[in-house]
Amino acid sequence: METADHPTEGDPLKRGEDGAEAGTAPSATELRKKSCKEGLGFTKLTHWRTAVFFLSLLLCLIIVFAFSFIIPCPVRPQYLVTWNRTFYEAATYEFLAIEHANNDKVMDVLFVLKSAEGTQNKSCADAGLPSPCLFVSAVDGTDGETLWESPLEPDFHWAQCGLEKETGRTWDCLLSHADRLTAVDKHTGNVIWQQPQPTGPHSTLPVLSVPDLDGDTVNDVALVASDNTQTQLVLLSGKTGVQIGSTVVLDSTETANHLLHCTLEKSCYVLLQKDTGVYGLALWRIAAKAKAGLEKGLAKDEYWEKNASATSGLVPIYESKAVRQVLRTQEADESANLLVVTETQVALVDGKKMQLLWRFNTSSVLSEPSFGHFNKDGFLEVVVEEDIGNNTKQIVILDGVSGGVLWEVNLLASANSQRPTSIHTTNTFSVFMFWGVMPSESNSSAPLVNDRRSYMMLPLYPKVLLESTSGMDHIITFKATLMELGRHAAYIMLTGPVTAGAEGTVVLSKQKLKQYVPYSKVLRVGDGGSETNEDIKEAFNRLRFSKD
Repeated sequence: METADHPTEGDPLKRGEDGAEAGTAPSATELRKKSCKEGLGFTKLTHWRTAVFFLSLLLCLIIVFAFSFIIPCPVRPQYLVTWNRTFYEAATYEFLAIEHANNDKVMDVLFVLKSAEGTQNKSCADAGLPSPCLFVSAVDGTDGETLWESPLEPDFHWAQCGLEKETGRTWDCLLSHADRLTAVDKHTGNVIWQQPQPTGPHSTLPVLSVPDLDGDTVNDVALVASDNTQTQLVLLSGKTGVQIGSTVVLDSTETANHLLHCTLEKSCYVLLQKDTGVYGLALWRIAAKAKAGLEKGLAKDEYWEKNASATSGLVPIYESKAVRQVLRTQEADESANLLVVTETQVALVDGKKMQLLWRFNTSSVLSEPSFGHFNKDGFLEVVVEEDIGNNTKQIVILDGVSGGVLWEVNLLASANSQRPTSIHTTNTFSVFMFWGVMPSESNSSAPLVNDRRSYMMLPLYPKVLLESTSGMDHIITFKATLMELGRHAAYIMLTGPVTAGAEGTVVLSKQKLKQYVPYSKVLRVGDGGSETNEDIKEAFNRLRFSKD
């Protein structure tokens, strides 16, 4: 009998434990199969790597497809480097605001026009107003096209925008016209509220944005008015325009100007410019006089209050005769230092401790000073336009820390010149701009009627000026401003009849700053350095611009 333990010819496929026929050695083919079986784990790993690779590739393709076709890429606004809007048989006023009125990244322009008909087929008659009437308009900064216009009752007194920021208010511009105050939404032109003018003399600019006093979670506003006998203040609800409390008499004499200044203790003071100097009156005192209990929640600054008069509550800031104006060095920072301008002096006062930081003596200041960065110390310098006689003015840049002269140039005065201005750049410097005529460019020192030029100076090249000719249309108002962060600085100019409010041809125009560079003339002031004219222009063309 055959047993199951031994293979026989009847069972030729019977194998031993090693996979070969019992009693025989494995062949070369069998050894290769065995080696492949032992490498089975490596083979599976290779397959997994291949799968992961193709899966990653597929994922990348999906992402590229999504960003290319499904998720839209941000579109840069395409703007015109220059545009002009001409309005015939119209009048305009000294008001120009640069704000974001639509959703693109370029700033827009707001201004006021007096005309019988608007540019969007709106007429005064359609709005039930006498003709001509006022049109508050916003035009697109990219191409000058009208975004919206709102008809209002004439006549125009003043307007101020920039009142919406961090206040809870749903409006940005406040206008005084006819016998009314009107709050306007800068995005749509809609009238948010309209109230009668407060009794007494008409208020003057600026409108003061004050903390919420009536408890409606919306910051309120204060209007200051002055006549030959007294100066008074009215508090208005920022939400409805309704007067809060009674009218407060700030001073028994006329004040020429006013400003709101807040200390580090968050205590706010209304600064009054009088014939004997600049004085501050605490907002909490004003609120208490307007309505009992209204001052609750308003901060008090002990340092300032210990210097206040026991009778009037006025805090002396800077005492001097013939004060012309007081300015903050930085408009966005209410606790910034204060620049006081008199007939013969420009003085910088510490905005925290009211200490005099420096004083610069001058013969006569021609226009409102401006600010810019001339060096890298981080402090704003002061640009002063001084009358030095013989139809000549001197542009002086004063160091913001010491008041010392950093740079100066003499220009012949020209008709209808604008105040000096500057635009900040991303490399800590500013581009300074001023108007006039270089003496070397004129054949006479007589008053220049038919010649007006603008100049740009970059502190990296202080001995070089870029000169551009300017048209002789009468300039109502002018602003050099940043239209788009980093790359788009421009000049906005509103021209029209010489008399404010007179009918004629009104032109609103925008010119990109760098557009002037290729056509400008390079002038050397003294030792102008070794840079070529092309190097100078290229330096201006490479500039990128910043808010501050």
